[in-house]
Amino acid sequence: MATAGMSVLRSESGESSLEMAAGRPAPAVAPLAVRYAGYAERGDVPVRRREVPNGGVTMIVSLGPSVRVATPESHGSASVCSFVAGLHDGPAFTEHDGVQDGLQVDLTPVGAYAVFGVPMAELTNRVVALDGLLGRDFERLVDRLLGASGWEQRFGVLDEELSVAAVNGPRPAPEVGWLWHELARDAGTSSIGALAEETGWSRRHLAARFRREIGLGPKALARVLRFRRAVRRLRDASGAGTLAAVAAECGYYDQAHFNREFRALAGCTPREFLAADR
Repeated sequence: MATAGMSVLRSESGESSLEMAAGRPAPAVAPLAVRYAGYAERGDVPVRRREVPNGGVTMIVSLGPSVRVATPESHGSASVCSFVAGLHDGPAFTEHDGVQDGLQVDLTPVGAYAVFGVPMAELTNRVVALDGLLGRDFERLVDRLLGASGWEQRFGVLDEELSVAAVNGPRPAPEVGWLWHELARDAGTSSIGALAEETGWSRRHLAARFRREIGLGPKALARVLRFRRAVRRLRDASGAGTLAAVAAECGYYDQAHFNREFRALAGCTPREFLAADR
């Protein structure tokens, strides 16, 4: 399978270098995953990054050294190689010593449910070793990725491996899947009560089933999706004077509400986030 829209960026600064490849999954895999990324990072100083909630599940296939990860539920950081980070509603942090090689797959919650076949609530605010989730398939995946020549071939391997789950993997209940699509479509701004009524289920039953199969309850996920939209708008905006406009556009009551949500979900204010992001 050919990877659509693949791009490769390279940068160097002194003794440090970074190569980043990005591509979209093949059409057969698109319902499960939204993006592939490959990375090769070389540096002689430790690197620490803030990972904010984005409404997706991240799968990391490491082809190099381990990374230290601290999640909203962890007490300190844990050293892991290949792993899955479930939906989270607080900031996570990754650290490494300067050298990293691997691939990242950005899965939807529905896609992660199909790939791993476990309730997504088991992964919420956690990092779980990938080999424990994939079993014997994990070694085959790593061997195929190591044997591939270049990022395009590696992305093709991901397409082939994930296409099996796209056909045979489990799916959430239709009502849960529909609600997830509706929340994702409008960035979490719809009335949860109105959407629940359309499913014909009670709000309590729908919330419990949704949390089990998606990873967060409908209200919590809507909050994260609204935040994700705000982050994207901030990154696209030009200048701090747009903060109030972004807050209003993304459904926050006022600037104070916007700041509180950023502190809760990112661990910093919007201005601090932008400064670090740049």
